[in-house]
Amino acid sequence: MSNVEIDPPEIECEAGGAPHGPEPGGAAVEIITSRDVPLGGPRAMTVKRTLPQRRRSLIGAWCFVDHYGPDDVAATGGMDIPSHPHTGLQTVSWLFEGDVTHHDSGDHHAVVRPGEVNLMTSGAGICHTEVSTQDTTVLHGVQLWTVLPDAVRESAGRRFDRHVPEPVGFDGGSALVFMGSLLGSSSPLETFSPLLGAELRLDPGAELEVDVDPDFEHGLLVDSGDVTVEGVTVAPTEMAYTGVGERTLTVRNTGPGPARAILLGGTPLGEEIVMWWNFIGRSHDEIARYREEWEAGSERFGAVDGYISHDPQGLSRLPAPALPGTVLKPRNNPASQARPER
Repeated sequence: MSNVEIDPPEIECEAGGAPHGPEPGGAAVEIITSRDVPLGGPRAMTVKRTLPQRRRSLIGAWCFVDHYGPDDVAATGGMDIPSHPHTGLQTVSWLFEGDVTHHDSGDHHAVVRPGEVNLMTSGAGICHTEVSTQDTTVLHGVQLWTVLPDAVRESAGRRFDRHVPEPVGFDGGSALVFMGSLLGSSSPLETFSPLLGAELRLDPGAELEVDVDPDFEHGLLVDSGDVTVEGVTVAPTEMAYTGVGERTLTVRNTGPGPARAILLGGTPLGEEIVMWWNFIGRSHDEIARYREEWEAGSERFGAVDGYISHDPQGLSRLPAPALPGTVLKPRNNPASQARPER
């Protein structure tokens, strides 16, 4: 899903500290805690957001990480997000359970299914809708964004790409590599900066020592299980961050049941961005212009066909929130090294 907060803050929450220190000689680990964000009205889904944070806004070009579910659709109404805009990014949808219909102004129409990555490129502007299907009873997954580098953000065009990765096995588990390369498996999806995205599944008691690119910084988002990274405990919905320079990472499932996590990585973006609501730009004035164009129905974003809401009386198009009374500033992002302390 996307950011449908009616009063989106510039930055929220802070990274936390590790409950246990790293193993001797292991990589330093910074724990990024999540905050609850309700999407919509009183029966809305609540997501757990780890990026962006006050202390760290980017991991490579990854700039937005929401985890949701397992969500009882009968209780919350599931996902039902009317037409809303994006600029300067790619959205990455990855489901564990449930199905979601997607329609966008690039005339792309699809059903997002578990185990299949769906990558939408906004280019200069796009709008889309997301609705959980009528037969979905439980919704569970992650929604991710990556920043389009300045050199291509106006020219990348409106695109929608899909890929079903084959499982790659390792002793004690398996992985699904949906972006980039890991464990000898590579995704064919085109990204505009070096990126990694993979689902890791670990059996009870399993340990994975995985080779990683030392030019990448990494974040491991835990979905379920008793997981440690370099000996540091990472609770479900938390993310373990490690900086550049690491050549291996050790992930363990110390519990009696299976564990699942999402490993993200990328080279540091090296660009300042301004991120507000569903827009990524480079200045306050750009964001203000995007908002004005969305409200005016500009061709920058186009229009969506095919959206059917769960609520016959619901909105067909999300209005943009009011801009804050202060000038929007670039996101804070420290050096690409983990800071374990709070």
